[in-house]
Amino acid sequence: MSKVIYTGNTNTTGGRDGASRSSDGRLDIKLTPAGSSGLGTNPEQLFAAGWSACFLGAIGKAAAERQLRVPAAAAINAEIDLVLNDDGYVLQARLNAKLPGIEAGLAKSLVEGAHELCPYSKATRGNIAVELNVV
Repeated sequence: MSKVIYTGNTNTTGGRDGASRSSDGRLDIKLTPAGSSGLGTNPEQLFAAGWSACFLGAIGKAAAERQLRVPAAAAINAEIDLVLNDDGYVLQARLNAKLPGIEAGLAKSLVEGAHELCPYSKATRGNIAVELNVV
């Protein structure tokens, strides 16, 4: 059985050189092409922010399953590359997890577990190259 928990709803005009606003008004941003000097953000930054937030939550879930706590200083640095190759434009990603105070092997296991749990990781699995790192 499936149950929709939340639906994010945005309206975007102008594409990469436009604006995006959520239906509840909490998100209202100007968009600029990747690498431009204009004010605003780009889809790759937005995707990185969403994925890293979700992934850190998934690390917390993976840790809780082992009766562990994620350190308050834990962080995910998500890098999303827009790549032009022979097939056209594609994305690739690196998720760099900082889990201070957690032994490297355990941290790697938690990151791998989070990658199995995170909805963003599930959505991209098999579609883009993803590198997981503990830093």
